[in-house]
Amino acid sequence: MPTVLITGANRGIGLELARQYATDGWRVIATCRNPGAADELNEIDGDIDVYPLDVDDTSTLDALVTSLKGQTIDVLFNNAGININKVPSIGDIDYDAWAKTMETNVFAPIRVAWAFKDNVLNSSMKVMAFTSSLMASIERNGGGNAVYRSSKTALNMAASCLAKELADQGAIVAMLHPGHVRTDMGGPSAPVTAVDSAAGMRNVIAHLTPDDNGCFRNYDGTVFPW
Repeated sequence: MPTVLITGANRGIGLELARQYATDGWRVIATCRNPGAADELNEIDGDIDVYPLDVDDTSTLDALVTSLKGQTIDVLFNNAGININKVPSIGDIDYDAWAKTMETNVFAPIRVAWAFKDNVLNSSMKVMAFTSSLMASIERNGGGNAVYRSSKTALNMAASCLAKELADQGAIVAMLHPGHVRTDMGGPSAPVTAVDSAAGMRNVIAHLTPDDNGCFRNYDGTVFPW
């Protein structure tokens, strides 16, 4: 059976991805900072293993890499991320919060991807997916929330570089916009449910080919401008 590793799997989109993949018979490696408190994640039926991983803590990443050494990962889904200091003006930015956001939204997922590079490249599908955002698009920039926007734009660039570096080894790297999702981050009035978002992104991933390496797409498959 294929295997997916999902970061930030204890709630929201990550939780729904874990649930849907497990329901479809995949082996799921679900990670979060505190597995003992992830009640909904631990209640999912299927072939699912929950591991501790704080994406900002390299010691927990090293431990997970050791635990999964030699195991293939068909889809590595870098989902964990934060959206803090949502201010409208550059003048209102908390630069410590900006640095924290870059650490979690850019450095961490690239670090995770590189740490599990061999696990992914030794699999059948060889997919690395990153939860990005339409807010990463410079062409469609509506202004405001520079902290989050810039972090996702930087993630897209770093992931694009990763895609080019691993292309000759068959990797397929995809940056995916999950939609404005009804989660703790997206808010209760967001128009897209976690169920529809996860299902859409899974469908995009299922149909990726090597020609799609480095793509930036919506959860419904629409190609987004950079």
